[in-house]
Amino acid sequence: MALHNELGVLGEEAALQLLRRKSYTILEKNWRSGRTEVDIIARLGKELVIAEVKSRHRGYLESPLDAVNRKKQKLLIRAAGAYISKTGLDLEVRFDIIVVIFENDGVFRVHHIENAFYPIAGG
Repeated sequence: MALHNELGVLGEEAALQLLRRKSYTILEKNWRSGRTEVDIIARLGKELVIAEVKSRHRGYLESPLDAVNRKKQKLLIRAAGAYISKTGLDLEVRFDIIVVIFENDGVFRVHHIENAFYPIAGG
């Protein structure tokens, strides 16, 4: 497995652990709708949480938040709609970004950004 893929897997596991500690119920991981993959779909109370995980080494050039650009947001919004249609869940939807930064010594930091972006009507 390529190094960036291994980093992604480790980052997703760290994100899952964080959400579980915060009492989220994990519904899906790496759920696919067409060619779009949603890293984590979880539930917290009456909210359906669509979470995109971005993992980086310390000293990265591109901000992980910038990697979730408008195009990626539209894909996640569309995938969330497909998930709701498939499952019939009637919950408020929230889009989060979880950033995992790995230090050189194997230590990592996890930042959970709730409501990282909102669907825009007609956008």
